[in-house]
Amino acid sequence: MIELYASTTPNVLKVVLMLEETGLAYALKPVNVWSGEQFAPDFVALNPNAKVPVIVDTDAPGGRYVVFESVAILTYLAEKTGQFLPTGVRARHDVLQWLVWQAANLGPANGQVNHFERFAGPGQDYALSRYTSELKRLYGVMETRLGQAPWFGGEDYSIADMAIFPWVAVQSDRLGEAMPFLHRRDPAHPHLNRWIDRCEGRPAVQRALAVRAAMTSGLAEATADDLDRLFQRGRYAWRGGQST
Repeated sequence: MIELYASTTPNVLKVVLMLEETGLAYALKPVNVWSGEQFAPDFVALNPNAKVPVIVDTDAPGGRYVVFESVAILTYLAEKTGQFLPTGVRARHDVLQWLVWQAANLGPANGQVNHFERFAGPGQDYALSRYTSELKRLYGVMETRLGQAPWFGGEDYSIADMAIFPWVAVQSDRLGEAMPFLHRRDPAHPHLNRWIDRCEGRPAVQRALAVRAAMTSGLAEATADDLDRLFQRGRYAWRGGQST
């Protein structure tokens, strides 16, 4: 059994996709990140970085095993099941380089756009423009890659696609009207648009999206102090060497 500590984030959706694709038995363990449940001592004992997703593999060889960081989880599950990650050196690294690209580039840029577009106060126009411009560049990178191969890792669907798809799908739904380059039907990205359709046509992807839709975010009930703690602002912000 895989226990998945989860919220509604794209990084969690990556793992749900993999679990649905592989057919591994799993149980969701909801974590309300908006109210700070990820900072509880029991959760920090699982992930010292205090973020979801985290999995606990209760059937791991040698006993219970904990994995945090979404790309590490995807790789672990791929190796556990022998699925969605090739064994040949070149094919394997074709997948892994796009997996790392997502974690190092696409995810952080999206996160910053989301923060400055939705949660930052006035006077942040430069920051929003900076990260939006970078995200637009990254969409060009994806379009170029998908003009070369049907999937990010090459000829076959892999954990690289599972890592990238949640961010593309969620951002299209949330910001596609305000920022057209994010829209799944943006004419500037025909290869990316067709890739989204191929991903969404997979039964496991449809099941994973239904799982996410059934989750509760908790944002609506978050207090101002909850948000300050999550975003490390207000009394939680760094001020000249100390938090206020």
